[in-house]
Amino acid sequence: MRLRHWSVAPAALALAVLGARAAEDPADAWKDAEFQKRFLGTYGVLGEVEPRVSPEERLQLEKIIPLMSSDLDKAAQQLAGLTGPRSSAVLDFTLGNIRFQQDRLEDAEKGYRAAVEKFPSFLRAHKNLGLVYARSGRMAEAIQAFTRMIELGGGDGLSYGLLGQAYVAQENFLSGESAYRQAAMLQPESLDWKLGLARCLFKEQKFAEAAALCGELIERQPGRVDFWQLQAVAYLGMKESMKAAQNYEILARMGKASVEMLNALGDIYVNESLMDLAARAYRQAIAADPQQEASRALRAAEVLAARGALSQSREVLAEARGGLGLRLDEAERRKLSKLEARLAMAEGSDEEAVRVIEEVVAQDSLDGEALIMLGQHYARGDEPERAIFYYERAESIEAFEAEARIRHAQLLVSQSKYPEAVPLLKRAQEIRPSEDVARYLEQVERIARTRR
Repeated sequence: MRLRHWSVAPAALALAVLGARAAEDPADAWKDAEFQKRFLGTYGVLGEVEPRVSPEERLQLEKIIPLMSSDLDKAAQQLAGLTGPRSSAVLDFTLGNIRFQQDRLEDAEKGYRAAVEKFPSFLRAHKNLGLVYARSGRMAEAIQAFTRMIELGGGDGLSYGLLGQAYVAQENFLSGESAYRQAAMLQPESLDWKLGLARCLFKEQKFAEAAALCGELIERQPGRVDFWQLQAVAYLGMKESMKAAQNYEILARMGKASVEMLNALGDIYVNESLMDLAARAYRQAIAADPQQEASRALRAAEVLAARGALSQSREVLAEARGGLGLRLDEAERRKLSKLEARLAMAEGSDEEAVRVIEEVVAQDSLDGEALIMLGQHYARGDEPERAIFYYERAESIEAFEAEARIRHAQLLVSQSKYPEAVPLLKRAQEIRPSEDVARYLEQVERIARTRR
């Protein structure tokens, strides 16, 4: 789950920049008498973190304030004419605020930088620099700005929350957790900060805490898919797979489960040996998006077949043919045919299965999987020469050489041809080492020596 670097609405950020709490529109802040009074108040009250404004500059600001609610360009033009090397940092800061409102982030950054160069301990300028950097995705610089603001004694919920996002973007999840905890404490109504905290806890593998926090988020907004999903993944981290399944089932009933979630649900049920439920979830995943790639649906059918759930695998294949059949490319059609043939062989319908596999081989003579399947069929049918013919063809295909040689060796062992089986097994072990094959080779070699 990707984390959003920027999740706060621009209007809310503009209000944060201006320091206005009551106004819904940033422009309305400048019409508010209380805000104007605070804006033009004595900056010397917080002398260590706020620069002073001369009486002359205060008079100029009084003239510009009305323009800030009606003509930002003109206000910026007049402010730019007042700023200079000896002007108060407040003028540069205010100009930066206007540019921020206009979404001119580069110009806003220039204003704030000028402010902190004149007055290095200008707390609000450091904060707003952090906002600009966070909005621009420059997370390393955002961390520096917000950290400096905190060192100066500042720090509100928004700043801590954005600091958390910046740390997460740098994959520093421990620091992100600390920042999000502060943000959630200062703005307990914000779900974004708690969700960010939950994601940090998950990344730190604190799955139980993440799941519990997600539970709180779900209680407040039960319709949020990301809350249910993150809790499900946390449950999986806790090895509580059936609790995760409950979450996915709830999302499915809400009609909000994605293809990925439904496939994950199917995988959970397979691991729990609940094959009927697994097949249902896989079928739902196919139906959820007829435009999806077919590979995932075919894999689901293969998983079921490998676990002996043959009828359930057929159900998934039928859903795939019906829902995705028109989108299958040639390779996927062959794969589907091979899987259906494998199921038919397992169910004793060899003649139909062999016909399908021979058609696959006719279309692609280098399909090693199909060649091995034919070899197995003829080996079971007591036609060893034909079986060996197909195994040897598969042995010439690099990706299938090891498996084909093992099958070939097994056939020779069944004919008591132990010495001939040994080099086949040795070669297979060289290509793809396996403890099982090593033990089998040792047994065959021992018998071969006793038969000399």
